[in-house]
Formats: sequence, structure tokens, C-alpha cells
Amino acid sequence: MGSYYAIVTCRNSESEIENAINSLLNQTIKPRYILVVDDGSTDNTHNILEGLKLKNDNIYVITNPDLGYDIGRVVKNWNSAINLTNDMNLETTDYHMISTDDTHYEEFYAEKVMSKMDEDDRIAISSGNFDDNSYATPHGAGRFVRNSFFINVLGRYPEKMGYESVILQLSLYHGFKNLVNNDARFTHTRQLGANHHFYEFGASMRTLGYHPLFALGRFMQCFLTGKPTGRMGAIRMLYYYLSYKPKKEGYDSMYDPELRKAIRIRQKTRIKQILGLKTTNSNT
Repeated sequence: MGSYYAIVTCRNSESEIENAINSLLNQTIKPRYILVVDDGSTDNTHNILEGLKLKNDNIYVITNPDLGYDIGRVVKNWNSAINLTNDMNLETTDYHMISTDDTHYEEFYAEKVMSKMDEDDRIAISSGNFDDNSYATPHGAGRFVRNSFFINVLGRYPEKMGYESVILQLSLYHGFKNLVNNDARFTHTRQLGANHHFYEFGASMRTLGYHPLFALGRFMQCFLTGKPTGRMGAIRMLYYYLSYKPKKEGYDSMYDPELRKAIRIRQKTRIKQILGLKTTNSNT
């Protein structure tokens, strides 16, 4: 079975962080180490993390100053954790796992996800599922990333809006694939999108160059099913996709034109496949 380390980001998480980390420590296949980035907590989170460190010598904590809440720092914190593995010469693993302070995993979660990835080295990214819907790509926390792919293609996460989606797109761009393992289950204690009201869901579709029909289809699916965004979340997502004005540089800027073009081409192909499927069905 492969090996992995876990990255957990948190801020003011005194009511959640211990359970979240224990969920990782209680896995049947445990992470070789856990990197926790405390992004300027002003509650008791720091003391809880220090207590967990005393009990577990494979927990490392990065403590940031309090600069207020900013979702854009999440990806910076991921990169800080990855940098720490190099700075401290920590053990090289097959995968790294992205987690959060509000995620709980069934005890076989890591084992189930890694077993599929071990069987197929073309799977670059995989996650379990947190509800009963069927998803084509990994989403949210609980994702495992193959380190050989990550190091060769990225090295670090792009510190731009859409950072969770772009790595999925890059895996396809480089001939890999992504997998959702519905047998591996996890739960969130906070509502999806609670921190940003789905602003980034919509705006990042613009920075990544999503095809308008693909964005509309995503809205319709979310609005009609109510999952995973809820109907109001779907409306906000579409609104931000239509109204967002990208910046010239920085976190809110557009991705590389070549990547945006590749994403649109792939999405146009998918749209044609869906329309072709519907046409076939209508003739039967």
C-alpha cells in the first residue's frame, strides 16, 4: 500500500480541529506525518494543536500571524506545508492528502482511495465522496494527489483563484485521469461554500476559461438537483461567472491562455458528447 502525508489548514477551529486530526490519526493506513497550518487563530486552536503535538511526534504545526480571514491564503498555506517537507527533509511519500479542519473520514478512507491509485498509476488525483450524488471529478477536501505527477507538473500549487480545479485540469492535460471513489466516505461539519458564498465557484470558472455552455450546464445541474451548492448557491455561482472581472495579475488573474484554450476544447468535446447522447436517446 502506498504512503502519504496530510495537510490540514485551520483558523479559529477550537471546536473542530481535534476531531479532524483524530480522524486522520485513526485511519487504517495512517499518514506518515500531518502538517497543520494555523492561519492566525485568536481562539484556543493554538493550545489544542500544541497538546496534539505532545501526544503525536508526527504532527508539525506552522503558525501564521493574525491577518484576518482571507480564503486566498488557503493555497499559500498548502505551499507552506509542502515547503516544510523539503526544509525539514521529511520522508518522501507516494501521495499527499488535502484536508480541512471540518472534515471527518471513515476509518478505511485512505486505504480505499490509495488502493485504487496503487492499481493505476495514471490516476493523478482521487477523492471519496461526502453525499449520495455522483461526481465525475474529485471535489473539496479528502483528495489524494500523486506526488510524482505533482512534482513533475506543478511543484507547488498556483496561488490563484481556481487552484483546486486547475490541478484537475492539468492532470487531464498531461494525459492522467482523476477518480471519485464513492465507496470512500467523508463528512463536513460546515456547509459547503459557507466561507465564500460560492463566489469563487463562479469567478474561478472565468479565470480558468470555462466554456459558457459548460458553465450554464453546471448551473442547471446544481439548481435543479440542489446539490452540492443548493439553489441559492447555484444562482450565486452563475452570477459571479457572468459578472466577474479578472485582474491583470495576482490571485484574481486569468490562467495561461494555452491552458484556458485546452479546457474549452475539452469542454466543447464533452458538450458534443452529451448532445449526441441525447439525440440518440430521442430516436429510440
